[in-house]
Amino acid sequence: MTKKKQAHINISVQLDENKIPEKLFWSAPDGDVINEESKAIFLSVWDHKKKESLSIDLWTKEMPVNEMNDFFYQAILTMGESIYRATENEKIKDAIKKISSHLEKELKISYKR
Repeated sequence: MTKKKQAHINISVQLDENKIPEKLFWSAPDGDVINEESKAIFLSVWDHKKKESLSIDLWTKEMPVNEMNDFFYQAILTMGESIYRATENEKIKDAIKKISSHLEKELKISYKR
């Protein structure tokens, strides 16, 4: 029997005395990312037993609001592309595109695709 390869993604959170994130680091050695600092992390996991999404969303005190807006806007764009690749469902892709276009206008985001 062949041993299956495993890949690991690690997240490290440095907290202040009130347990608020001060620094976030992530590593993905197979992708040549080692201890990269970030100001925000949004991770969703599907619990197939409960049929629900579980999320971890963390951001540091240093994360500016305008960057948080950009971060979530780009995450929504990525979700639209991902769901389309996974399902080829044009309707959900178009709905997410409409949502992201609305956010782009409302938040005055100028994101180059």
